[in-house]
Amino acid sequence: MMKRILLYAFGFGLLATAAKAQNTTITPKGAQYQLLTHNAGPRIKLDDIVTFQVIEKTDKDSVLFSTYTAGHPVQIKCQGSQNVADMMDIFPLLTVKDSALVRVPVDSVFKGHETERPPFLPAKSFITFVLKIEKVQSMAEAIAERNAGIAKMQQGEVVAANQYIVDNKLAVKTTPSGLKYIITQPSTGRKPVVGDTLLVNYTGRTLSGKVFDSSIQSVAQASGLQQPGRNYEPIKVIVGQGQVIPGWDEGLLLLNQGSKATFIIPSTLAYGAQGAGEDIAPYSTLVFDVDLVKVSPAPHKAPAAKPATAATSAKKTTTATAKKSTTAKKTTKQ
Repeated sequence: MMKRILLYAFGFGLLATAAKAQNTTITPKGAQYQLLTHNAGPRIKLDDIVTFQVIEKTDKDSVLFSTYTAGHPVQIKCQGSQNVADMMDIFPLLTVKDSALVRVPVDSVFKGHETERPPFLPAKSFITFVLKIEKVQSMAEAIAERNAGIAKMQQGEVVAANQYIVDNKLAVKTTPSGLKYIITQPSTGRKPVVGDTLLVNYTGRTLSGKVFDSSIQSVAQASGLQQPGRNYEPIKVIVGQGQVIPGWDEGLLLLNQGSKATFIIPSTLAYGAQGAGEDIAPYSTLVFDVDLVKVSPAPHKAPAAKPATAATSAKKTTTATAKKSTTAKKTTKQ
């Protein structure tokens, strides 16, 4: 990794040296730029989707951000420029595989909120960007590519989950939602209903076996899981209230107090397209070993008094009138 960073830094230095020999142009908002390459092909247009690499540095060559070290390029929609640092005045000058060096005045970036300027960006200095355009697409092309990528990841998730079940020789049951589960320790204890409070011990891991969370100290320690300040005890869940991922809300209602199970939860019932943290990638099926320690029924609520209706009021009035008539009749007879 260090070698790769040094190579990028070396490349940045070469580009910066080459740029000194070229004329600098200033955009209407005050950014200075130099085109380092100028390939043939159509220029970037408004509404195009642009995928590009960028290195962002201070005047003292400290790297603030690099897509190369981040491991993926940036993708944005080309639109009208809103500020000096958004590069929207630069993109229409470039085409695929073009590179440019852009210097943005720090004073312009923090104009009107100077107190927010960090010490490593002194007044009258510049933020330098080196851009390289990797891909230019229409919105329709970008959407089609994105959808194809999503479909590929979703299909890959299904294949990986099925392979996990085969490799581990699991006899799973599957609910209509796609949750797969195995009751590993049956119990005849109380069965929870929506609104009950549950105490649950658990261990969560990826299909590759990486433990990413556990309420059990011995499991966490054996897995090298770092959870500073964690109290290792069953967690409290009010089931069916969305306090946990949907796969848990559904799966816990299948258990009894004292039972244990393994949930194999597809991403649609877990963290979906976003994933979670470093360990849970987008479209990841997750495996949870759960132990339903205790079920506490939801507090009983007395039924609310029924509001009076017109029919009820009319009935009461009729009854009262009838009683008065009877009393009058008795009085007359006397």
